[in-house]
Amino acid sequence: MASLAAVGALPAVAAQSEDQKGAKQQIDPYNVAGEVDDAGNVQAIDYDYLIQEFGVQPLTEQHLQRFEAVTGKKAHRLMRRKLFFSHRDFDKILDAYEQYGTFMLYTGRGPSSGSMHLGHTVPFLFTKELQDMFDVPLVIMLTDDEKYLYTRNKNDGHQKAGAAADDFLDYAYENIKDIIALGFDPKKTFIYTDYEYLGGHYYRNVSEFESLVTFNQASGAFGFGGSTNIGLIAYGAKQCVAAFPSSYPDLFGYKDYRAPDYDVSAKRRHKALASIPTLIPCAIDQEPYFRMVRDRSDRMTDPHPKPALILSKFLTALQGPGGKMSASDPNSAIFMSDTTKEIKTKINKHAFSGGRESLEEHRRLGGNPDVDVAYTYLSYFLEDDAELEDLNAKYRSGELLTGEMKQRCIAELTTFVSAFQERRAKVTHEEMRAYMKPRKLEYSGNPSPKNPKTAPAAGNGAAEEDGAAEKKGDGRGTKGERKAAKLAAKKEEKLAERLKKPEVEGT
Repeated sequence: MASLAAVGALPAVAAQSEDQKGAKQQIDPYNVAGEVDDAGNVQAIDYDYLIQEFGVQPLTEQHLQRFEAVTGKKAHRLMRRKLFFSHRDFDKILDAYEQYGTFMLYTGRGPSSGSMHLGHTVPFLFTKELQDMFDVPLVIMLTDDEKYLYTRNKNDGHQKAGAAADDFLDYAYENIKDIIALGFDPKKTFIYTDYEYLGGHYYRNVSEFESLVTFNQASGAFGFGGSTNIGLIAYGAKQCVAAFPSSYPDLFGYKDYRAPDYDVSAKRRHKALASIPTLIPCAIDQEPYFRMVRDRSDRMTDPHPKPALILSKFLTALQGPGGKMSASDPNSAIFMSDTTKEIKTKINKHAFSGGRESLEEHRRLGGNPDVDVAYTYLSYFLEDDAELEDLNAKYRSGELLTGEMKQRCIAELTTFVSAFQERRAKVTHEEMRAYMKPRKLEYSGNPSPKNPKTAPAAGNGAAEEDGAAEKKGDGRGTKGERKAAKLAAKKEEKLAERLKKPEVEGT
């Protein structure tokens, strides 16, 4: 597979603006752009440089071998082809799974349109494989609030048509149905939108985490300035603590602290949940969020382990280098709602080619699959390693033409998108709501962990529905809980007496 290691390397093309000349590569949660040289040419994103700049580690063959040894299964094609190419503490997650048997998966989606595109599916396809292989709980966050705040900030505080808070909540619902259609197990998957879910223990974590981040730190991580709205500045804490299992006590059999249905004992946080490790599969542009949470996770009241990351490259735009597919540019992306005709037209008309300028030259010198967008897309979605190698070799030799490579890409993407659309059409509102209901998830994890007795308390009977694992063995709760319950009962009695009094006086 050595020849596949360079997949995603792309050539330079003319920049769109003279003002961009000499611009450095910029990768963060709000910007993805390759370097622009002094001649105005956009360069391919330099992932080796990102590894150095962000301080992450490359995903090596040793990691893949360890992964296969722990799971007993072949590594996913996105790992084999180094499209998920870097990580933070991935080896520690494998250790935790081997020793204790479980961890939490967490990923997300910023809903900016009613349909996801191919690039959006990449981390979800990989996450689904991880969920199936490890049999662990998964949390998927839809950041509808962030998208609203960012879009309004981008529009200088103006709210444009189609960009109100309700619009982004509607986009979130449609994206959730897209995500469900990718095949996640409903018994061990919880999906939510920030606008609907934020509260309870989640918000307590948010509030505490906000206290740990200064304005200068948020500005440095995300490029904010004095004109950035305060909602966007504070938003990072929400995405950071979404990686903490303690933000979701319901999923692990504990009670959350949410009005109106809670009892006094649910107010305090569940310390056992703070020991559960988390793995976050995501694209490299989201890494600054989780660098921030890793730096502060041990400063929480209940210290949490640093979340582990496994990071992907971007699925390039149809036009080639310097960026990724964008929902704001229909010609840059293949959308999951595109028809067969639209997919064919976009690939044939817009996909950058690694072929030569003439048929004779191509036959003589061969093409370059490393810069060919059709081949790049096949490297993400074609499962068969042998066929991908064969396409690579034939294209390099000149035996396979650009048009033939595009036809193979069209066939593969059409099959993938058409199957997705059939499943998507069957996803009902009721099914969507079932995924979004906070409830105890069902999962098994490692069937034979080395140290099951020291595993973090979580799921599948480890914590009873009423949180009894944290109470005293006599079933009466702690002294503080009993005292709080008595005070609450007295307040209710006094309130009842006041309500009765006017009736007695006849007023």
